[in-house]
Order: sequence, then structure tokens, then C-alpha cells
Amino acid sequence: MDESGTPLAHDASEGLLIIDTGALVDNYRVLRGRLRAGSRCGAVVKADAYGLGVVRVVPALYAAGCRDFFVATLAEGKVVRPLLPGDARIVLLTGVRPGLERACAEAGLVPVLVTTAQIQSWVEATARDGVAAPCALKLDSGMTRLGMEPAEFRRLLQLPPLLQSANIQLFLSHLACADDARHPQNRQQLQHFSDACSALRQVCPEVETSLANSSGIYLGESYHFDVARPGAALYGVNPTPELPNPMRAVVRLQLPVLQVRQVECDSAVGYGATQQARAGSWLAVARGGYADGVLRTQSGRGRGAAVIGGAACESEQRVVVPMIGRVSMDSCVFDVSALSEEQRGRLQAIELLNDQLTVDHMGAAAGTIGYEILTSLGRRYGRCYL
Repeated sequence: MDESGTPLAHDASEGLLIIDTGALVDNYRVLRGRLRAGSRCGAVVKADAYGLGVVRVVPALYAAGCRDFFVATLAEGKVVRPLLPGDARIVLLTGVRPGLERACAEAGLVPVLVTTAQIQSWVEATARDGVAAPCALKLDSGMTRLGMEPAEFRRLLQLPPLLQSANIQLFLSHLACADDARHPQNRQQLQHFSDACSALRQVCPEVETSLANSSGIYLGESYHFDVARPGAALYGVNPTPELPNPMRAVVRLQLPVLQVRQVECDSAVGYGATQQARAGSWLAVARGGYADGVLRTQSGRGRGAAVIGGAACESEQRVVVPMIGRVSMDSCVFDVSALSEEQRGRLQAIELLNDQLTVDHMGAAAGTIGYEILTSLGRRYGRCYL
């Protein structure tokens, strides 16, 4: 972007994905401001910062004060580590595979361990002077996904020498239903995790604790513990689905218009002839399809939409236009009959994502969630960072 906020030149045949790191940092500060005194706000930057680019996202978050970063794999951690000073902690949420413990420790990464056998292997592979490299321990408090079974955790507590030599820096669990504030499982998981924290601190008094994800931050202070782990909310996804979104939109997606045409008679549009355009309708074919993260499931039936505004409408008012027919691999079609002849003549691009049509809106149209929209955005777009 130049100083006026205008996108820099890019291949006009590509779509343009505009990523506002200022909005990202604002979202981080909003989430941090929700936390109780003494709690830190980390950041989940797995999957290349939800598809938006760790090389730009991670330094921006560090500059905003973030020191706890969470990735999914060893490879992701190795990409993120050089982007950060030594005082930042990088936690591997899916742990480390057998045989890679030493490589993980040498890379300065903190793996999440979920079994006693993993803890023993970690100590054997990385211990120096009786103390292993830093690691984390995850408890399954009710999600029944990755985590130590409660019965195994109780047995582990009977092995103080192993726990103390493992150098466990962080004890965490994950909420399954935090986006539904009324769901009873939230309180159940909170109780299970709180009890486990108290028990573990009898053996490892310095261990830090972490439970809240993006939505968990909004469940209240009792869920905050020492470190919160927001992910999707940083990138604009609503952490409170039943309430207005407190997050700023981080991404805008502009697709170039390849053709504007009027159909002479009632005509089927796209593969499968699933939807009809009436005679006289004006259609815009845009460059971007399911290979670019415009999911095929939002095709037709009034679910998909785009926005036309700015110069094309000669005003600040935006016009929402419906998608029509099935999304193809490289293109999709919109009914632009609502535009004037002059507006259609100047039409060069339409926006699928912005502060009006958010990743949550697109996710709902596609029958999925904003997380999937973000991480599906393809690599064929030109990228601009504000």
C-alpha cells in the first residue's frame, strides 16, 4: 500500500487480498484488554497465521507486546522462530514426533506432550544436568481430542521426579463449546481443569496455565488463567457469535471482473444448470473460484454475495450483488443488474470480503465457519499489507 492506502500495482488478472495488520493489532489489544489482571494474551499463528502470512503477522504481534505464540507443527515452529527475539515462546500444539525431540529442543520450541511415555522420551532426549528442555503438558478436560486422559494424569502425579525433571512450563487444555456461552460443558471443563491445575502445582509450583481460546476469553475471568490463546478472533472472526462482532475485519478480497454481459433470453448459469438468469439480466464473471478459496458450497440460491462500491458506484454507497450459478475452479458469476449502464461500463473489480461482508458472512453462506474461509484463501492472489 502507498501512503494514501491505495493498493500498489499488481497483476490485474489476479485477485487482490488486502491484509490489514493494523486491524490485526487492534484486535489483539481488544482481546488483551478483556483479560483479568495478571493474565497474558498469546496468539495462535498456526497454518501460516490462518493463511494471512506469519512473516508479516508475527512481528506485528510481537511489536504489540505478544510473547507467547502457538503453532501446530515442528516445521511451522522453525519458520516462526527466526522471526522472533529470544524472549518469545513458541509452543507446538500438536507436540513432537518420536525421534525429533532433540531437533525440537535445539530449535528453541516448546512441544505439548500428552502421555507419560512422551514425557519420559522428552526427558531422555533433552535433559542436561537432570532437567529437560522446556515442554508443555495438555490435559483432556472434556473435548476428547488431543490431551492426556484424566486417569493417566492422576497416575502421573504419583511420579514427582519425572514431572520435576520434565521442565513443564505450561499446562493447558482446550474448550470445546466456548462459542456457546450457555453450554454447560464450559463450566464442567473449567472445573476439571482448575482441579488439575491445583494438583499439578503441588508438584510443579511454577507451571503456568492456559485454557481460554478466542471465545473463552469472553466467558469471564475465571477462564483466563495465566495465558490466553486467541486465534481466529485476531483475524476478524467473531468470538461471540450471538452478539455483534467486537473484532475489526482484517482481510479484504477483490476479484477482477473478466466480462460483463447481458443475457438475451432465460439462461442457465454455470455447471449443472442449477440456476437461471432471466432474459435481460446483466452478469459479471469474476476471476476467482474454489481453487482460490471461494468455496463451491456457497454457489447459487442467494447464499454467495459480493460488494461493488467506490468508483463503480460514484458514491460511498455499496451495492451487494448476488452470486448466481455454481462456483467454478477459476471463476464465479454475479448478477449486476442493479447497476446502471455507466457503472457496469466501469466495473473492474468486486469485493467478496470486507468490513461489510466478513469471513463470518462468507462462512455462513458456504455452510462452514470463518476459520475455514481464512485458511482456504489461495496463493494466486496478489497480497497487500496495510
